[in-house]
Amino acid sequence: MSTVCTLLESNRKAVQEHENEMAEVVIVCEPEQASLMMGGLHPRGSLYERPINIDTAKAQHAEFRNQLRAHGVRVLTVREILAYNVEDNVSARVDLEDLAFSALDYEMAAGHKVDELAKEDRKFISDDYKREVIEKMGVGQLVDTIMTNPTVHLTPSHRDTGLFASYTFEPLSNLVYTRDQQITTCKGIVMGRLRSQQRQREVQVMKFCITKLGLNVVGEIREPGFLEGGDFFPLGADLAMLGIGLRSNAAAASQLMEEDLLGTRRFAVVRDDFDQDQDRMHLDCVFSVLSDTCCIMLENIMGEASPTRRLVDEYERDPATGKYKMVRQGVELAAYMRGEGYHIVPITAEHQLAYACNVLNLGDSRVISVHAPSARQIVKSPHFKGDVRVIDFSSITSMYGSVHCASQVVRRMPRRLMPTPAQE
Repeated sequence: MSTVCTLLESNRKAVQEHENEMAEVVIVCEPEQASLMMGGLHPRGSLYERPINIDTAKAQHAEFRNQLRAHGVRVLTVREILAYNVEDNVSARVDLEDLAFSALDYEMAAGHKVDELAKEDRKFISDDYKREVIEKMGVGQLVDTIMTNPTVHLTPSHRDTGLFASYTFEPLSNLVYTRDQQITTCKGIVMGRLRSQQRQREVQVMKFCITKLGLNVVGEIREPGFLEGGDFFPLGADLAMLGIGLRSNAAAASQLMEEDLLGTRRFAVVRDDFDQDQDRMHLDCVFSVLSDTCCIMLENIMGEASPTRRLVDEYERDPATGKYKMVRQGVELAAYMRGEGYHIVPITAEHQLAYACNVLNLGDSRVISVHAPSARQIVKSPHFKGDVRVIDFSSITSMYGSVHCASQVVRRMPRRLMPTPAQE
């Protein structure tokens, strides 16, 4: 990419040390009309839980963004980043054209070959012709092309313009969940690698946006690793957590340690050995951090006797060699969190299925939830001293995710850099 935009005019460092530190910049993706419409035609085939109403989803997501802004968060949308400055800056325009070019394919329809075309028509399936088409597109067309990944299937018509076109699409119908394509650590942003075939191109689009913002990408997960952001939690400069199982895997955890991408002294790998269910696909489906000393957790996974318990392997970094070494193995998750000084608010299985665990902490225990009964349970806990706002996100949760899934916090203000009362 040849240009960096000025949407983040001053501090362009991506950093996230603790889930309870103040969120400053969040990237979201508002529900896109074309890609969401296509995904909604067959919800299960698009990784959705239930059928979706697009108009309702767009309205609910707009209110979510309003809530973030009301808490002082800088909210950037994927479409906004892609389109920014493209009308005025040639470099930005060319960068976006290149991304759209990679998303658009021309090919002969099944059973047909290029040599069936009239000689003068063969140029219309070439990259040169595709480039000409891309260069004439408006900004909205370019973004729509990126979001829908069209393939144009060409058949000789032997009349009129000489060609007949039919179309298939691979829409980015899950990009509304901007959590999963990357993680933000103490070191910066690490690009992930997603399990599902439907989501493969999302990482490319998010990396384009992050690079355009000038944020620091410190690494990328390679095969055979899989890393999805819903499995990652930062718990301070001393500790980061990653769930592995249905989505993220041990190979990704190893790469994070071997390439020193975490920036923490300790790394807790939370193994889902016994459950691996779509309803609990990520760690943030069953767990979240509410404060420095309080968290929520699905009660069914708690305890050594639970058939779906999560087990923690803890690694510690040797300051002399820079290498991580396992120091504890197979610690039950609830016991581990209590050992770290956390009080646990247990969430019932019924409430977990309604996304009670998938909350977004904007820092200083300012929490956004989509589930009123569990929000009341949280604020009644003597160990929670913050605030919980409840929003209607029911159309977005139809797609198998909630507010934590639908947000990528790329910068939180490290508490160690906050001015003390005396300094203020």
